[in-house]
Amino acid sequence: MQVPDLRRRILFVAGMLSLFVLGLHVPSPFVNPQAIEKLASTGVFGFIDMLSGGAFKRLSILALGIVPYINASIIMQLLGIAIPSIQRLQKEGDTGRKTISMYTRWGTVALALLQGTGLGFYLYKAGAVTGAIWHIIPLVIVMAAGTSFLMWVGEQLTDKGIGNGVSLIIFAGILIRLPSTLGSLVNLIWVKYEDMPAYAILSLAAVLFIFVAMIVFVTWVNQAVRKIPIQHAKRVVGGRAFSASNTYLPLKVVTAGVIPIIFAISLVMLPGTVAAMLQGQDKYVKLVEVLNWFSPGQHWIGGVLYFLLVVFFTYFYTAVVYNVGDIADNLKKQGSFIPGLRPGKQTEKYIDQVLTRITFAGAMFLGIIALMPYIIPVILNDRGGATTSLFSLMGGTSILIVVGVALDTMKQIEAALVMRHYDGFIK
Repeated sequence: MQVPDLRRRILFVAGMLSLFVLGLHVPSPFVNPQAIEKLASTGVFGFIDMLSGGAFKRLSILALGIVPYINASIIMQLLGIAIPSIQRLQKEGDTGRKTISMYTRWGTVALALLQGTGLGFYLYKAGAVTGAIWHIIPLVIVMAAGTSFLMWVGEQLTDKGIGNGVSLIIFAGILIRLPSTLGSLVNLIWVKYEDMPAYAILSLAAVLFIFVAMIVFVTWVNQAVRKIPIQHAKRVVGGRAFSASNTYLPLKVVTAGVIPIIFAISLVMLPGTVAAMLQGQDKYVKLVEVLNWFSPGQHWIGGVLYFLLVVFFTYFYTAVVYNVGDIADNLKKQGSFIPGLRPGKQTEKYIDQVLTRITFAGAMFLGIIALMPYIIPVILNDRGGATTSLFSLMGGTSILIVVGVALDTMKQIEAALVMRHYDGFIK
């Protein structure tokens, strides 16, 4: 806080996140809060509620959260593989990034309107929207505007704050629910074991120990890298000779980050969401039963499917973001090589082999972490009870996002401090 520029950036982040928290409590028009609260605990709606900081449960103006922006960003990255013109834009530096950002913004607005319309009609059928059917129109406009506002806040945080703006919004949305969730957890355990206070304290300690252990484990794996030794040949640049040197190429174990879980949960939650829509209708009883088989929290088939989808998307997204051929070509152009290997195809094959092996470890890690909210309550024999309320919030996707954003923001703050510290030395 003694560094003026860094202090200004941190205070700006605090101010914008305060604005975000204020928006969580501004209600949307023509809604029935009681009906929405029941829906927010089912299927993909629970996932949206988690990422929006509880805004969906209240159906505030920020009910859709930043999810449409995340989806639009992912779609643009995937289109970069299929469409050569977008691939060229990705390589054009700052100009290309600005054009892609513009496409992403328009894509976000389109997805927000689309998702808002679908959600509006579903809420109207469920009795969560009051009045006539045309009341859906202002509701959709307000929700799309809320997502656009969050997108703007995220960009401002990235430009004028510290860290990635969109990540910080999701980070704040998850953490803002933590105090109330922990309070509910303590209350539920205490009520359950009212006659055995010692057992209640032990149960609470066990849950918190598992929670802290998960944070430590996720942090450790998130920071893990496989270092491939690289040797730089002696070269002459601008009349100056640079001697040969040794360094390494770092390959992260979890290269894909949290994206595979977001992809997988979007697909695996769909059957449960459809089942919730058809619940209570006699002619769809069998269909609802079959659909629940594919929900992770309802049947073991859903858990296995969720795990396999996470593994598949981990490999898929790693292949998208990590072009092994380009890495091998760049090393060759720079006169660098891996000791014992020829530049070019042999180097590419070796890097691909190493990346495939460590991605397997990363995929197993992500799969297990994704299933933690369903595994822990079963281990503690408390399915649907107090531990479920905690690990649904701080398990899987949530804990990975929180740890990743915290580490990234800390690194940026440390980098700013190092630059400030060496300023006089450089001059």
